[in-house]
Amino acid sequence: MREAKSGYTLPVFACAGAIAALRHLKHTPVTSPIALDLINPAKTAEIPIEHSARLTESAALAITRSDPGDNLDLTRNTPIWSLVSWADPAQGDQIVIEGGEGLGRHAEGPAIYAYARQLIQTNLSGELSADQKIKVTIILPEGQQLALRTSNAAFGVVDGLSLLGTSGVAQPLSAPDQLEDYRQTLKQKAAIYDNLVFCLGENGLDLALKLGIEPERRLKTANWIGPLLVEAGLLGVRSILLFGYHGKLIKLAGGIFHTHHHVADARQEIMAACCAEAGLETPMVQQVLASATTEAGLEILRKLDHAEANDWVARVYGIVSDRIDVRSQAYIQTHGAPQVQVGSVLFDRQRQIILKSEAGQKMLS
Repeated sequence: MREAKSGYTLPVFACAGAIAALRHLKHTPVTSPIALDLINPAKTAEIPIEHSARLTESAALAITRSDPGDNLDLTRNTPIWSLVSWADPAQGDQIVIEGGEGLGRHAEGPAIYAYARQLIQTNLSGELSADQKIKVTIILPEGQQLALRTSNAAFGVVDGLSLLGTSGVAQPLSAPDQLEDYRQTLKQKAAIYDNLVFCLGENGLDLALKLGIEPERRLKTANWIGPLLVEAGLLGVRSILLFGYHGKLIKLAGGIFHTHHHVADARQEIMAACCAEAGLETPMVQQVLASATTEAGLEILRKLDHAEANDWVARVYGIVSDRIDVRSQAYIQTHGAPQVQVGSVLFDRQRQIILKSEAGQKMLS
């Protein structure tokens, strides 16, 4: 079997582009790939530059493309633009880093975290003389659109993606070796507990704690929920509470048990089918089907409830959660494991619980 290939995190591509742009600005020859110090880990990376050019005598731009390796990462091939311009000599810092379009914002400013800043500062400072000062602006042209498919909003990041991470290397955590790690963790927990809580991501892990669930009962599944459900059944686990963002868990209601969008994505179709089953009128079902995200579909139902003093959210998500529970139990048995009781808890981007299935409510209480 081919060994899983690692890639690089977004800050690395932003930094490589900034180096290339700065060299254009200084009229220094630019060759591709650009070599840069990753700092963490202590190694050099070589990043291809797709395009680079001087825009004016005081500004230059370089473009790279994200390559996360064998990770199933939604930023794969997304362009990263690094704009570097000469700054006013009166500027306090030698290098000021800003976020342009598509780079998210939080309460403290652009969502450019410590590692990304350190990476850019370290690699670009060596290219500057003591009296030179620059402004670096990172632009993600597809960032705003891609951010709709992330949980950024749950962390207070809006309008785009983050330059996040503490390392320059993107380990292939979505590759099969990750599943094997999760299976080993599951075996350890199943040897102690008959009842477990499956959390798809970090938000679920955190929210489960706040609801009083014992920390050691929680298991992060990422997108490997199907294989781990079956494994739990084979290990003798009696009940599983599925705890996750509704935009992920809703896939289970349609029989999709690997939840990464690269594998399958029918969220709006599943949601629209549940709306129709709940009795929602056809024009509103069509609106839900046409919504850009499940979060937008949920907002349609909430607005309808507010306008009509109705309970469409509860009715539709009651059907969604029941389907999740039933299809998950059937999936476990279909793959040869004993019967396992499954319940579900679904929450939105603000980490507010939308609905607990009947079985999920019993398990929580």
